[in-house]
Amino acid sequence: MEFLGFTIDIATLTASAVVLTTKLALAILIFVIGLWLAKKAVSIAHKVMLKSRLDDTVASFLGRLLYGVLLVVVTLAALSKVGVQTTSVVAILGGAAVAIGLSLKDQLSNFAAGIMIVTFRPFVSGDYVQINGFTGTVGEITLVNTHLTTTNNHDIIIPNGNITTSAITNYSSLPNRRVDITVGIGYDADIKAAKTVMLNLARNNPLAFTDPEPIVRVTNLGDNSVDLTLNVWTTNADWWSMQCELLEQFKVALDDEKIEIPFPQRSVHVKGLDQMINQMGESQKLPMKKD
Repeated sequence: MEFLGFTIDIATLTASAVVLTTKLALAILIFVIGLWLAKKAVSIAHKVMLKSRLDDTVASFLGRLLYGVLLVVVTLAALSKVGVQTTSVVAILGGAAVAIGLSLKDQLSNFAAGIMIVTFRPFVSGDYVQINGFTGTVGEITLVNTHLTTTNNHDIIIPNGNITTSAITNYSSLPNRRVDITVGIGYDADIKAAKTVMLNLARNNPLAFTDPEPIVRVTNLGDNSVDLTLNVWTTNADWWSMQCELLEQFKVALDDEKIEIPFPQRSVHVKGLDQMINQMGESQKLPMKKD
C-alpha cells in the first residue's frame, strides 16, 4: 500500500502496533502492581517500626521516604518495558539529588539530628530541660527543630543540629531532685543555732524526704559571711515550691533568732589619712591675721 509516495507495509505496522501495545500494557501493569506492592510494603514497615517503639513522627517520615524510593524503582521498571533508556534518567536523578543535598545541607543536618533525637530520646515532650543556655519545657519536637516554652511563656525554637552538638540538662528524666539552699550568716552569729533552725524547718516541711535526710554544712567562709548550705531531697514536681517555701521560712526564723544575714561589707583604707587629719587640726589652731 502506498500513501503520499511512501510504501506502507500494513503487516509490519500491525505487528509493531501489537508489540508497542503489549509493552505499554505490560508497563502499566507493572506500574499498577508495583504501586500496590509499594503501599503494602510501606504499611508493613510502618507497623514494624511502631512495634519497635520508634517515634510515630520518624516512622511516618521513613514510611514516606520508603514509598518515594519504591515509586522511583517501579516507574523506572515500567519505563524500561516501553524502551526508555533508564540509565540517563537515573543519572539525572542522581545529579538532582546531589544539587539538592548541597543547597540544603544545613536543613539536612538538622533533619539527621531530629532523627537521632526522636530515636534515642534524650528528652520528650513535657520535660524541663536546659539546652544551649535556654531553659524551659519541651513542647513540639519536629524533625528539623525543637520548641521550648520558658516559665514566662516564651516560645524558643532551637535547630536540632545545635541540640545534638551541645550538652543537655534534663531536669525531668529522674523522679527526684535535690534542693540546695545557701544562707550566709554573720561571723558573730551562732553557727549551731542557725544550723538547727534550718534543719528543723527542712525536716518539718511535708514535701521533704526523710531518706536521705536533710543536712546542713558550712560550705564557705566568705568575705562578709559564713555560708551554710542545706541539702534536702524532694520530687521533681515539688522542687520549686519547696525551695521557695524554705527560703521564706529561713528568713523569718533567722530574724526571730536574732541571727543576722549580713549585707556585703568593704573596709576602705586611705593612705596618709592620719597625716591629713593632723594637718587639718594644725590649720585650725593658727591665729587669724588682722589687716
